[in-house]
Amino acid sequence: MHKCTIIAQGKVQGVFYRLETAKTARKLGLTGWVKNESAGSVKIVAVGSAKDLEKLVKWCNSGPPLAKVTKVEVEWEKAVKNYKRFIVKY
Repeated sequence: MHKCTIIAQGKVQGVFYRLETAKTARKLGLTGWVKNESAGSVKIVAVGSAKDLEKLVKWCNSGPPLAKVTKVEVEWEKAVKNYKRFIVKY
């Protein structure tokens, strides 16, 4: 299992980015969470297979239709913790 931490920047708050990220991650069978950051970005922590995580990263580069993603930073690690499901943090 792998873990990736993704920071999406741009117009990613107030455009259903978190909700759609969670839906996409669940469809891919990933666990973890997504939340808005105070700086206006969205942070995602996801655990799963490298192949499915790469699909999530690719999706994060465009996001939902109303989003305007300008930058996506990704940090890869070996998963040391697994989550029960993928949730939206508030």
